[in-house]
Amino acid sequence: MLDNLTQTYGALGVTPLEFIANVVYAVSVWLAARNNVHTWWIGIVGCVFFGILFFRFQLYADVTLQVFFIGTSCLGWLQWNRGNDGGSLRVQRSTPTFIAMRIGLAIAVAVVYGSLLYRFTDAFAPYIDSLVLTFSVLAQLLMMRRRIENWFAWLIVNSIAVPLYISRELYLTAFFYGIYWCNVLYGLSYWRKELAKT
Repeated sequence: MLDNLTQTYGALGVTPLEFIANVVYAVSVWLAARNNVHTWWIGIVGCVFFGILFFRFQLYADVTLQVFFIGTSCLGWLQWNRGNDGGSLRVQRSTPTFIAMRIGLAIAVAVVYGSLLYRFTDAFAPYIDSLVLTFSVLAQLLMMRRRIENWFAWLIVNSIAVPLYISRELYLTAFFYGIYWCNVLYGLSYWRKELAKT
């Protein structure tokens, strides 16, 4: 039965691993837009599947990213439940200086990490892959603190990731990242409403 499943997905250019990773992670992304704490543990499961998938396709910065996501998802889960003062963490806004400094750092780290991947590995598109990594890290850290600007960082990630994954023939993953682009707009709108309540 597993062989039949593999042949069916293979004929569509999709492996069962890619399919499962995307479905699980899509649920997590949708829950994040709904400001739902269950986004974290479901995201951990999706990250495990994606880590294996990206390793097979030589997207090593993305593998590193999945490890980071697993660790920060555990922390985010705790922070959303407990907040800073024992209550649940509320949606917040960051200052322009705070965001500008972090964007500059994300770009600088992407250049350095991309250079390392280019020199020492057989990574595909090391600089582009590293931008996906660093802006995803930025977005994740902002989301952990329930800062509304995380959605702008995810918008950058999705815009870079879609053509990257298409270039590796990860068409289903690229399709889902296109959907996540739309989900960013929904999440931003939903979180703005939450912010207005505080």
